[in-house]
Amino acid sequence: MALLSSSQKNNFLFSVAEALEQNWEEIVSENAQDVARAKAQGASAMIDRLLLNKDRVLAIARDVRNVARLEDEVGKVVHETTRPNGLFLQNVRCPLGVVGIIYESRPNVTVDAAVLAIKSGNAVVLKGGKEAIASNRALVRIMKDVLLSHHLPSSAIEFLDTTERKATAELLHARGMIDVVIPRGGKGLIAFVVENAKVPVIETGASVVHTFVDASANIDEAVAIVVNEKTRRVSVCNALDTLLLEETIAEQFLTKLSKAFLVSSQKNGFPIVKIHAKETVLSLLHDYPDMAKVSLKEGDYSTEWLDYEMSVRIVKDINEAITHIQTYSLGHSESICSNTPEHIEAFFARVDSACVYANASTCFSDGAQFGLGAEIGISTQKMHVRGPFALEGLTSTKWIIRGSGQIRE
Repeated sequence: MALLSSSQKNNFLFSVAEALEQNWEEIVSENAQDVARAKAQGASAMIDRLLLNKDRVLAIARDVRNVARLEDEVGKVVHETTRPNGLFLQNVRCPLGVVGIIYESRPNVTVDAAVLAIKSGNAVVLKGGKEAIASNRALVRIMKDVLLSHHLPSSAIEFLDTTERKATAELLHARGMIDVVIPRGGKGLIAFVVENAKVPVIETGASVVHTFVDASANIDEAVAIVVNEKTRRVSVCNALDTLLLEETIAEQFLTKLSKAFLVSSQKNGFPIVKIHAKETVLSLLHDYPDMAKVSLKEGDYSTEWLDYEMSVRIVKDINEAITHIQTYSLGHSESICSNTPEHIEAFFARVDSACVYANASTCFSDGAQFGLGAEIGISTQKMHVRGPFALEGLTSTKWIIRGSGQIRE
């Protein structure tokens, strides 16, 4: 796979996109089995992550085409120099090798991971969650058929077709066969992988996302940002978890936000967002339903909600807001709404997360939105790759040295 030309890889990806579109009914049918099983088990928060319909399958196909159109990273020269002794050195990008991806309930990851791995010259081993077993099985079969039709080895995409956790443990111990493992999911999955892996790990995913609104912010603009962050898709890792408000604008902001949440719920059929906060904060939600006001309990500020719920805290100033974020953040995405340049620059400098925003929704923390075509995940670690990563993050580098008989004394 490392030796494939760019055209070979791109032709494969365009064929995958076409095959997904042609087989969308089969994919949706298999996915319906997974969704029905999840509903029967009462896993309501998972349904949005799990669900595939025609539009979502077509969107996955579009992302595959976007990846095909991206510049090939393999062989790209990062740095080159000629030494005084005549040696010509190049540092070039090369594939990682065999990449293991362990993920939970989002079947789109099956396609994203496979096509990004192939485009970057890797082979991939996929271990999806039991929640999406039927969906993943169908998607892998379609992609393997395309590999064969292009005279490529079907083993370039391997799927561990089991719901047993021991398969995950064996994958994590496959040192010498797997070059790197990437977990994509919640805190529990990531912790299990990090604690048990004997192969290198790139951590992704888990988040407690914050937005701070200061007194200089455009209130209407900030309300729209918060509503988008919280309600666009509650089950994804870039959704808002904790809202921090400067005390001088807290009541005004919460009055407008609560009305906006109610309008959004009525217009789009969303549940009303539950707000977890201290009683002094809840008392400012004058016309908000009592059933959607929840007294803050220990652990709420550390919760990745993945549902129509969020925490709210009133802070004295930007320093208290940043201290809160430094305490509870998992290093994913944070945003400030402000028209004070000094506050924005202080936020950028002091908030140490993979994606830090000013006056924009954290929903943009996504590989496709960053122009990467798709993503393997959002890395919250600092080594190798950070933030949304795709093709470049699935490569390493090596040195190529060309000589003319030089020897070292």
